[in-house]
Amino acid sequence: MKFFTAIILTGLLAFVGGLWAGWWIVAIAAFLIAILVHQKAGKAFLSGFTGVFLLWAGLAWWIDIKNNSILSRKIAELLPLGGHPSLLIIVTGIVGGLVAGFGAMSGSYLRSSK
Repeated sequence: MKFFTAIILTGLLAFVGGLWAGWWIVAIAAFLIAILVHQKAGKAFLSGFTGVFLLWAGLAWWIDIKNNSILSRKIAELLPLGGHPSLLIIVTGIVGGLVAGFGAMSGSYLRSSK
């Protein structure tokens, strides 16, 4: 139950924080949630990763739908993704998930060191 709570809270805090701050706020959001919801480091990483992966991939997919994949197709051609917008959405989610996962793991280690 704590795992799913941490996923939801991380996604919500990252979304709300993203309205006022830059992309890096996902690390701070995951860090704070990992301090508040105590989990071992591995589970904290997975909950932070999953929460922000779902958030960023979902937002990228929504933006992709709104502009008929025009922008994502062009960006996917610039990157070595073969012009596939779906791969760009997955890569976007992975990058955000890794940032949040490491932030959550840091918060878990900080809490356990007290």
